[in-house]
Amino acid sequence: MSLILVIEDDPDVVTILEYNLRSAGYEPLVATTGEQGTKYAREVRPELVLLDLMLPDRNGTDICRELKADPATQDIPIIMLTAKADEIDRVVGFELGVDDYVTKPFSVRELLLRIKRSLERRAQPESALVSPSGCELRIDRDAHRVYVGERECELSALEFRLLLALFEQQNRVLTREALLKAVWGRGTTVSLRTVDAHVKRLRARLGAAGSWVETVRGVGYRFGIAPRRTRDSDPELAVDEDDAPDSDAPSVAAN
Repeated sequence: MSLILVIEDDPDVVTILEYNLRSAGYEPLVATTGEQGTKYAREVRPELVLLDLMLPDRNGTDICRELKADPATQDIPIIMLTAKADEIDRVVGFELGVDDYVTKPFSVRELLLRIKRSLERRAQPESALVSPSGCELRIDRDAHRVYVGERECELSALEFRLLLALFEQQNRVLTREALLKAVWGRGTTVSLRTVDAHVKRLRARLGAAGSWVETVRGVGYRFGIAPRRTRDSDPELAVDEDDAPDSDAPSVAAN
């Protein structure tokens, strides 16, 4: 039975969640303050956390940031459950590493489905992707190991995080600003060109799978299994795709 930590101070919401989580076969553990919730998360290591943003003693974003920064709790999936429905609140939540974001009032059935999917993703630490040509990329999240075919790729911790950030948003364009926040952390003073350098190094280390990291000129990078176009493969291509995006080009927010 999966243990779900509910950090929520509204008694009516707590009652609804406790009843429905138990009915779905989960074991709920309730904390009504942020301090109590972080204490439970470290002590019992729940399979998932349902986190309210507006708590009496602490902001939910601060709790999320603290749990994701702690090696003991950073892999626990977090679903934010809040009345704050503004886009900026959702963006901040996902930048902090939450698995999902559900606004109140919510559908219990939908919430249970989102919980189930988050737990299924956690139960499958190894992700695999196979290109049309048969080249396979495997990522073992727990062991922090990456394989292309039968070959293991030696990646640094930062390169591994960069690959995961791209891999988990397959076929979506991520700006260099978004990658800086996801990989290096918010408030970093690292230059945008550092992202370009690490992407280039990551491609080299991935070998045959390196072409899946595409440059979207003027915007950022995208992970996809379609081969990247280059001057050699496409004579009509004016600029080599390996060229870094323009630093002064307008940014497109990552979806």
